[in-house]
Amino acid sequence: MTTAWHASEDLALRYADGSLPEADAWSLEKHLETCTACATRVSAAVRNTWAGAVLDEVRDVVLTAAPRTSEARGSGLCGSAAGARPAPTGARRTPRLRPALWSFGPALRGTWLLALLSVTLGALLLDRAAGYASTRTLLLTIAPVIPVSGVALSYGPQADPLHEITAATPSGGLRLALTRTAAVLGVSLPALTLTGAALPASGAPGAAAWLLPGLALTLGSLTLASCVGCRTATAVVAGGWLAAVLVPALAAHGGPLTTRLAGQLTTCFDGAQPGWAAAAAVCAALLAARRSAYDHLENR
Repeated sequence: MTTAWHASEDLALRYADGSLPEADAWSLEKHLETCTACATRVSAAVRNTWAGAVLDEVRDVVLTAAPRTSEARGSGLCGSAAGARPAPTGARRTPRLRPALWSFGPALRGTWLLALLSVTLGALLLDRAAGYASTRTLLLTIAPVIPVSGVALSYGPQADPLHEITAATPSGGLRLALTRTAAVLGVSLPALTLTGAALPASGAPGAAAWLLPGLALTLGSLTLASCVGCRTATAVVAGGWLAAVLVPALAAHGGPLTTRLAGQLTTCFDGAQPGWAAAAAVCAALLAARRSAYDHLENR
């Protein structure tokens, strides 16, 4: 929503009395983050309701207690803070979380990023230092589950200390999950693909053959997460993929295991790209239909 659009008086009144539909209320709240005129209009409408009287009482209590708190902490103030010019009466200082901090932070830190670096660097070292010819086969086996694991470690109360706060914002819920998933994909896709391209083929599929399956598995994990939570969903999807690749390779006979595994990957990748595209489309449609479930994942 752009600032060229503005909230009407009727829209502000409906928001204030709670009659505005939830989706429209979220859109309006997102618009208020960047539009001072509409924020003033909505604030005036809210102040004319019963909630306005309560807010005024809370504001008076806070302003009354503020000088006492400042005096109690006066000895700890530095010179610049003590001599700072006070804000005008009625001025509002609303702390805002920087989008880069709360949107991408948990997705690009911690164990997942370390795991991604370990996989890429380990594959290159295994090829260059040890001369292992089937390194690309091993890399393509685990590549589709790396973005999936990133989803589990970037969204949800177990992964994000600020989950309850960020999930309650207009940009929370599924939008926040997709933002962090995009951050995971934006880092893992080029890193793993370029690493695979730097390794010898040795009968394995192309370095980019895993991209569509990886996207489908990621969307599948997000869809399943709306029912059972992120960690359980990603464990099921990742485990299912590894079982689908490793079990047939282990059960087959003839040749080294890596050769059989390369053949299984060729079947799963090169021979099934249309199926992966259809699966990704179906998962995306189901995810859109289940988007409201992401507002209630706190206990999963």
